[in-house]
Amino acid sequence: MKKFFLPVLALATLAPAAARADEPAPQRFEHQGRVYSYTVTQAGDYRVISGVEEKSGKPFTLRVGEKRVRGTVGSQQVSFSLRDVESLGKVTVLASR
Repeated sequence: MKKFFLPVLALATLAPAAARADEPAPQRFEHQGRVYSYTVTQAGDYRVISGVEEKSGKPFTLRVGEKRVRGTVGSQQVSFSLRDVESLGKVTVLASR
């Protein structure tokens, strides 16, 4: 399950702060043949990554704190340590602002 979130977290941490204005710009990337679209917003001390895997329509919402990531993928709850997130080799960004 963690492998699904790694590219999203990697891109979200690299996104410039200017892109996180009042209206978040949707972003897309491809990983292992799947295309994901997502937005990143700031909610208090957390970054919230909300998106969907485009082919299946499976939604995900991740709340990224200082030490933990919590959220849902489809209807499944997920929770893991931020230090467990590892950088991926190749991720293709399809659209970015």
